[in-house]
Amino acid sequence: MKKIALTMIFAGATLMAADGAALFAKCAGCHGQDGKTKALGKSNPIAGMAADEIVKDLQGYKAGTLNKHGMGGVMKGQAAALSDDDMKALADYISKLGK
Repeated sequence: MKKIALTMIFAGATLMAADGAALFAKCAGCHGQDGKTKALGKSNPIAGMAADEIVKDLQGYKAGTLNKHGMGGVMKGQAAALSDDDMKALADYISKLGK
């Protein structure tokens, strides 16, 4: 019985873990499936950026303190619902795009 309970707890935690690829689906509309598109013709491509830089940028957009390429307002709306774990998973995924 303990094995079943532990298996169910682990499975639930795994399902709740942030999935960078799934989160990126929302980003792909502007940044492209491969992260190499200049969003709205303004931003630099994001594929292969350092994960820590991506997290820092997302935190800045969410807080409303970052406005790279005049995209602060758009990105604030996109980052608003992201948790810290979501940001880390998304950053990890984006950092590996194009490699």
